[in-house]
Amino acid sequence: MTDHRFTRNAQTVLESRYLMRTGDGNVIESPDQMFRRVARAVAAPDANHGKDPRIAEERFFARMERLELLPNSPALMNAGRPLGQLAACFVVPVGDSMAEIFDAVKWAAQIQMTGGGTGFSFSRLRPAGDLVSSTGRRASGPLAFMDVFDCATDAVRQGGTRRGANMGVLRVDHPDVLEFIAAKLNPGRLRNFNVSVGLTDAFMAAVEDGTDYPLVNPRTHAEVRRLDARRVFDLMARVAWRTGDPGVIFLDRINAAHPTPELGCIECTNPCGEQPLLPFESCVLASLNVAKFAAPNGQIDTPALRGAVFDAVHFLDNLIDANRYPLREIEEVTRANRKIGLGVMGLADLLIEMGIPYDSDRALEVAGELAAFVERESLAASAQLAEERGPFPSFPSSRWAKTGVPPLRNATTTTVAPTGTISIIAGCSSGIEPLFGLMYVRSVLDGEKLLEVHPRFRKIAEERGFWSEELATQLAAAGRARGLPQVPTDIQALFPTAHDLEPETHVRMQAVFQRHVHAAVSKTVNFPASARPEDVARVYKLAYQLGCKGVTVYRDGSRSGQVLSLGAEPLNAPCGGAPDADACPECGSPLVGNHGCAACPSCGYSLCA
Repeated sequence: MTDHRFTRNAQTVLESRYLMRTGDGNVIESPDQMFRRVARAVAAPDANHGKDPRIAEERFFARMERLELLPNSPALMNAGRPLGQLAACFVVPVGDSMAEIFDAVKWAAQIQMTGGGTGFSFSRLRPAGDLVSSTGRRASGPLAFMDVFDCATDAVRQGGTRRGANMGVLRVDHPDVLEFIAAKLNPGRLRNFNVSVGLTDAFMAAVEDGTDYPLVNPRTHAEVRRLDARRVFDLMARVAWRTGDPGVIFLDRINAAHPTPELGCIECTNPCGEQPLLPFESCVLASLNVAKFAAPNGQIDTPALRGAVFDAVHFLDNLIDANRYPLREIEEVTRANRKIGLGVMGLADLLIEMGIPYDSDRALEVAGELAAFVERESLAASAQLAEERGPFPSFPSSRWAKTGVPPLRNATTTTVAPTGTISIIAGCSSGIEPLFGLMYVRSVLDGEKLLEVHPRFRKIAEERGFWSEELATQLAAAGRARGLPQVPTDIQALFPTAHDLEPETHVRMQAVFQRHVHAAVSKTVNFPASARPEDVARVYKLAYQLGCKGVTVYRDGSRSGQVLSLGAEPLNAPCGGAPDADACPECGSPLVGNHGCAACPSCGYSLCA
């Protein structure tokens, strides 16, 4: 396949993951044929509303063909094909009985076979050691069953093309929360899970006040013990500093903005954290490549972007009807709320085209204006569809109805996804992330490594005469331009990378978008290998203070097999703990740990302290 719209890396990803193949593995589809297949399948529901699907098909095809809009991976893979499952995000309930737990394992396998990612709250499960009255034995606890889910995911490759992805959430007031926080310190455990602690406003207040807080048995609703909130908070930060997990989600904030509270509380998100969902709910996603809407005058072409937003909302609403759902329960809840998640990718590239450094106040202003514009226009598009097709069935009891807005077709319209592989296809920066590096190695497709060079930087360097093989060698080693004397200072300023930024800059960008996003924002706060655990704790607090719904951190080198890396393999800096300790010096319980760090899942003591 030779198509100059796509980088070599994009072509590799398309051929390996998205384009149709024969039974013996030969690619039989071009990218445009893929876009046509998707456009035709997604336009088909227009016929149910008295419209000619061919009109929408041409609009959808043009948006994808120009790489202005791409849907979530399952839609690219499955639309117009027998599997027909088009959603990326699912949340599956996990009840507190053996039957309910293994029902959830079965449901997750069915979803993952179709390319969907699954989120689970394990907060309803009774803690380890709790009585099981039917057998007279003691309960295994959430972590033991998470291991079962993890093994099941290992056994199921998503649609034969994607490795399964899970999110596991446990409330901070669950009696097993310390073991949950420390789980990823055990090498190889929960490899198919991102994990996040569900924090409450009461817990954050206790952290601020320096007080303790209760752990509550979800079976009996009785308080079983109390923990020092600051100690638990510090343990989360130290383990995340070491392993990249756990992230945190702010449950009360999520539910305060939850559009259909009468249908229940939200306890969990999808694997990347951008989509809080009810039990049995799914969501379809698509992202606008906003770099395509940079005008020659250094502004955003808002009329063109408005048209793209309207087409995107139409596309996503059709996805809900074109979808073949893996479970009847998921179809019912999804159709009741008709949540869609329109996001953006290419933000860093857009700012470069506008001549604005990512780490500037002006960048935050532009990001806020962009996010507000996409929210406003997506709501207008959803209201227009509601006039033509009717509002989402849960609208009368929703928060939207109580605010007096016109009826909407969709309970949510906006989100910000990480856009991992679709941004590779589009040839743009991921989501709202800064450039990870100007030259870096990306690990995809179960370990294949792809070298990526930022094309705009190279073009400017060649035009201004400072590109050289020596510079390429330096970029390959360091990944960044700042500090390289042969790169002009204005270009150094315009091309910051993730590790050039202060962690607070990452959080402020996330918060700017969150103000205009109905779901949540997937954003990684990148730390250099030299960062300390207290830096992570500071970011958690700032994310809460600025109104984020959750936050994920990643310290360079803290996890083997990381997706993006610069230069040589980063060092996993020692934390100062005693690597050979095997018992907690405070309570005597066995420690869990690796790489010279360990934590006590009984009292929260950490050797990283």
